[in-house]
Amino acid sequence: MKKWRCVVCDYIYDPAVGDPSQDVAPGTAFEDLPEDWVCPDCGVGVEDFEPVEE
Repeated sequence: MKKWRCVVCDYIYDPAVGDPSQDVAPGTAFEDLPEDWVCPDCGVGVEDFEPVEE
């Protein structure tokens, strides 16, 4: 699964890890995040993320 980067603070959302701070289980694709999910570091929404080219 593709990783996504916050364009504001450079936080990387890694689907393999999820986001334990917001009860997002490992294996959750970025596209499947809850509508109210925000960057755990700076608080912006999914519209401020871009895919990471690996």
